[in-house]
Amino acid sequence: MPSAEKVLKGVGENIKLARLRRKLSAEQVSERADISRSTLWQIEKGIPTVAMGTYCQVLFVLGLEKDLLAVAADDLLGRKLQDIGLIVKKRAPKRKPKPIVKEDQSRNQL
Repeated sequence: MPSAEKVLKGVGENIKLARLRRKLSAEQVSERADISRSTLWQIEKGIPTVAMGTYCQVLFVLGLEKDLLAVAADDLLGRKLQDIGLIVKKRAPKRKPKPIVKEDQSRNQL
């Protein structure tokens, strides 16, 4: 999915910038996260085959693990869909069925 790739590239760039702002080398971060330098490179490039847990390890090393709590925190689309399901249309009251009268019974009554 091209849009997912763009998002991952953006996340990777943000992780790289966070590492550089902290003046940490790729070797330091990869060692602290217990991953290889090539895996960190893949994360910083936004390669989609890297496990989510590995992203978490790097974010933890950078002190950004709480940023994951913001993912899907404000789910506007989900709320709208949920609200649509909660709205119940008004229905007409149920009609009572008329009793069925057999022809033989109706003739006997006359």
